[in-house]
Amino acid sequence: MLNESDIVDRLRQRVARHARSRVVLGIGDDCAVYRPASDEDLVFTTDFLIEDIHFRRETHKAADIGYLTLARGLSDIAAMGATPRFCLLSLALPDWVDTPWISRFYKTLLALASDSGAALAGGDLAHAAKLTCDIVCCGSVPKGLALRRDRARAGDEIYVSGLLGGSALGLESGKGRAWKRHIRPEPRLKLGSFLRSKLRASAAMDLSDGLSLDLARLCQASRVSAEIEAPPLFPGASLAQALHGGEDYELLFTVPRGTTVPATFDGLRLTRIGEIRKGRSGIVSLHGKPLAPLGFDHFAFK
Repeated sequence: MLNESDIVDRLRQRVARHARSRVVLGIGDDCAVYRPASDEDLVFTTDFLIEDIHFRRETHKAADIGYLTLARGLSDIAAMGATPRFCLLSLALPDWVDTPWISRFYKTLLALASDSGAALAGGDLAHAAKLTCDIVCCGSVPKGLALRRDRARAGDEIYVSGLLGGSALGLESGKGRAWKRHIRPEPRLKLGSFLRSKLRASAAMDLSDGLSLDLARLCQASRVSAEIEAPPLFPGASLAQALHGGEDYELLFTVPRGTTVPATFDGLRLTRIGEIRKGRSGIVSLHGKPLAPLGFDHFAFK
């Protein structure tokens, strides 16, 4: 039988404490303690991963869910141009979860936490009818330099990283490279830092809910409109999947006109797809025609 204290004790033994970490008190107390530097801003994000909404246990293994739980939060950190510092995980477990499942879940989550520098510093455990994961990620960025959605300006050029539509194709097909893309998205942390420190990107966000919806949100925040062309497609993906499919976790960013953007960064393709325009806030056009924001919205009830 699962016991909360046993889970916490086993987890505490598995979490490595890095000598350079600013987490000075982690798992086991009422709160974690993080000691920030004086010249940094801290950025925070939180993200749910819920059974039968974001995944199904019939198709997603424990290792997949553990990885995705943290990767989704790290993608937000990347979009701000920040460096991961720590994470907190609240986990509500249903009756079907057993000890081996929990071990496999934490194995991939902790591996990604170690690779990215996002030390698991605490969280909570509870019982629920369906598996629910709530990750909180903290990152740091030089003071005043976080990438934001509301700084795009008319004339800025619009770029995306990678190839779009792979995750939607993988969810539909359940096989091949596309399925791997769906269950193992790579948070673009190095790219986010590059956009902030080298390219001086004017605005950025990650593509979690689909290009059509996420670009509209960026434009709404910046009070501008956008004109784009078809984005680069993941092999086998349709244009609709690339525009509206979501969960690609690539970065969407803008740069001032004339900025020299490399064709690739660390082997990752960077593609110009359009331009920011003056006009009604949040309106996006594809090849001159209005593009409906049809990406995923939890509250777009039909």
